[in-house]
Amino acid sequence: MTEGLDYRPGSADADCRARGVVITGMSVTSAFGHGTEVLRSGVLAGEPAFSRVTRFDPALCRASVAAELPGQPVLADELVAVISQARAEAGIGGDDRSRCPLLLGLHSDPAAARQPSASRATGSVAAQVSLRTGLSEPRVYTGACVAASTAIADAAALIASGRGDRVVVAAGYLVEADSFSLFDTMRTLAADGALRPFSKGRRGMLLGDGVAAVVLESAVSARVRDARILARLAGWGRAGDAYHVCQPRPDGTGLARAIDNALRRAKVSPAEIGYVNASGSGTPASDAAEAAALHRAFGPVISQVPVSSTKSTHGHALEASALIELVVTVLALRAGQLPVNAGFLAADEACELDLVLGAPRRQPLRWALSVNSAFGGANTALLVGPW
Repeated sequence: MTEGLDYRPGSADADCRARGVVITGMSVTSAFGHGTEVLRSGVLAGEPAFSRVTRFDPALCRASVAAELPGQPVLADELVAVISQARAEAGIGGDDRSRCPLLLGLHSDPAAARQPSASRATGSVAAQVSLRTGLSEPRVYTGACVAASTAIADAAALIASGRGDRVVVAAGYLVEADSFSLFDTMRTLAADGALRPFSKGRRGMLLGDGVAAVVLESAVSARVRDARILARLAGWGRAGDAYHVCQPRPDGTGLARAIDNALRRAKVSPAEIGYVNASGSGTPASDAAEAAALHRAFGPVISQVPVSSTKSTHGHALEASALIELVVTVLALRAGQLPVNAGFLAADEACELDLVLGAPRRQPLRWALSVNSAFGGANTALLVGPW
């Protein structure tokens, strides 16, 4: 629990603020379409983007729906587009590009795995993206649903420590047959075609296309360039519990510790948090464990903190999910509107939370938290606020 922890309410002092990490550029592509505005509209409407899969034939699977972009998009092309857009919004171009590190969250590429090793080495998505964007050779994060949020935390630590002024973090996943079949075989996908976070009767997760890029920068650098600051990344936390290769720790200890770390770093108390964008994958065990973690981290305050999982509308984009959800959280912060927790049927006593249901909730925000959990007991928390 948070009782006894030495939180100091309010924003960090002037010195910490001067060395702060800010977001100066964002871009996203989801099943709702291209751009942050269509994503914001989609999640606020609470109308899920799920439909029957058309990219491959799901006839042999229990589940048959996902949140897809139309046609046959190419991951490298989509990544280059969002990176270019985020970089343009941040005002980064020319010579600045080659000096800007790229941290890239990617799911393994089934098509590349079937090519000869020489072709894989020269034709990898990461290599293509680096070459086409002019950014430095990327550090690639893969293998878990906290890949992108881990990259964000690494980028923030790099900037906060003075070892860099600016970092581009990007991530992407496009629904493909291999992962779809794997999760379906594990009976993790919702056969009823709806992702119902924290709801009684939830049946599992659903996959969704997601590609995003965010530019993180030191506050000093942003001010020198007179860059437009979209939000402040005030805190980040990571924790592992190594409870089970797939199942979450039921009491939520690991995720609660990640949340504690993020709040401590920002010197913000649980009572100051105005919204939590939850990991909320819609699986029975994971949602219950996450609810336990939120109760553990916030204590009694959690009954007054609005919570929703935007995966319920845009789907689970695996390694890219955490970045999509960070973008959504910043958009909610800036708009003062909280996204709907879609697909809800009835309250579950294992998930007693103040869920945003029915319609977006208008609420001015000071601080918002985006949390994620992954197989193997990996947990992250990212805290954003206005500059």
